Amino acid sequence: MGNEYAVEMRNITKRFPGIIANDNITLQLKKGEIHALLGENGAGKSTLMSVLFGMYEPEEGEIFMNGNKVDIKDPNDANALGIGMVHQHFKLVECFTVLDNIILGTEPVKNGLLNKQEAKKKVLELSDRYSLKVDPDAIIENITVGMQQRTEILKMLYRENDVLIFDEPTAVLTPQEIDELMEIMRNLRKEGKSILFISHKLNEIMAVADRCTVLRKGKCIGTVDVENTTKEELSKMMVGRDVEFVVTKEPAKPGEPVLKVENISIAAKHKGIKAVNNVSFEVRSGEILCIAGIDGNGQSELAYGISGIEKLIEGKLYLNGKDITHDSIRERNIGGLGHIPEDRHKYGLVLDYPLHYNMVLQRYFESEFTTRYGFLKKKNIRAYAERLIKDYDVRSGQGPDTWARSMSGGNQQKAIIAREVDRDPSLLLAVQPTRGLDVGAIESIHKKLVELRDNGKAILLISLEMDEVMSLSDRILVMYEGKIVGELDPKETTPEELGLYMSGAKNNMKEGA
Repeated sequence: MGNEYAVEMRNITKRFPGIIANDNITLQLKKGEIHALLGENGAGKSTLMSVLFGMYEPEEGEIFMNGNKVDIKDPNDANALGIGMVHQHFKLVECFTVLDNIILGTEPVKNGLLNKQEAKKKVLELSDRYSLKVDPDAIIENITVGMQQRTEILKMLYRENDVLIFDEPTAVLTPQEIDELMEIMRNLRKEGKSILFISHKLNEIMAVADRCTVLRKGKCIGTVDVENTTKEELSKMMVGRDVEFVVTKEPAKPGEPVLKVENISIAAKHKGIKAVNNVSFEVRSGEILCIAGIDGNGQSELAYGISGIEKLIEGKLYLNGKDITHDSIRERNIGGLGHIPEDRHKYGLVLDYPLHYNMVLQRYFESEFTTRYGFLKKKNIRAYAERLIKDYDVRSGQGPDTWARSMSGGNQQKAIIAREVDRDPSLLLAVQPTRGLDVGAIESIHKKLVELRDNGKAILLISLEMDEVMSLSDRILVMYEGKIVGELDPKETTPEELGLYMSGAKNNMKEGA
């Protein structure tokens, strides 16, 4: 058969309690190709790659590299065989520099001393050669997500890995960073690297992959040549039915203001500057108002300020006519605020709680779930969770008893959306609500948001996804460097015009407005 394959995974089966994550899957990665792995959330993509990277051991199946059978017991074995992986949630040490993270575990030592100069030279050479611009001396927690990702890629190149696994690499990137990453992947392929690229974004697969293997519910549906297929065919293989790519909705019928934001400012992490600088706007019932912008222009801090995670330096917030500027998070929730947070692990879920407790995080103290004496009514909590799991198609191996940590990212997101929407809030603050979700899940969440809007709810959407901004919003406000620089009508504007506002090249707001 020759050795045209850098990696061959043959008949891999991996089981977890209550679920077969990988059901007899065969995947063949040719040398020097970009091979996409496509599938819905929970289809088994990350599990399959974790098997290849030595994080899981399969119950059945074999792995071959260059025609030879290999045994991968842990990530060190994978590294020794030249396999590197960039995980969906980066594995970086926040308080270390970029350079320290890259060399971690393979530190160059000379006469018993750490020789960082040599390492730095090699890192700068690599970053030049692959046009991966990084500042080796920057601390991880101070740099953008795109820069963190480049650090992860350099970590693989520094270890001279030949097989590179990218797990949902664009989930956290801006449109510009995504284009840069695609270019980086093409450069890596030119240099002879073989790349496995997990994604559910069809445009990216069409743009960069040579071949694509589709998984559905743990089974392999097939492998196709990308140039001979279409987005529609791929999505049908992935979801098992035709998917609507366009959001269908009636024109909005906005009513009274539900949220009023008056001249608010919020401090940035770096002292002395304002992440949100004197911002005012209203969100009315029956409309989806979207805050668009490139990541890092104050949108996250704005969401923290409205939800109560961060304090305001100045300004006022009104929810349903009530001043909530100094209200606690719980008071805001009870007052009608629902919040789908940007970071589902940090602010959305308690990862080491089972799903049923996560579903009542803001309601456990209500009489439905707690007795007068403060004891939890566990039966009611479970029944409530079971209903949400069914209504919102949250896929979890052991139903309400599944630990939140063990669920796929997309199903974690669905759980949060189920919990927030079911509380029937008058304002839903939805930050990146479809980040990391597949087309089927995105379609159902978009429908849900439109349905809420049509039921007279106010929705404040904060999104970095250009397609989502254009198709879902009734009004768009653009944030740039902490200020609102534009108000646009999605029916009148174009992605190009929106991009100019997002990059700060255009501004249609009157100063002082």
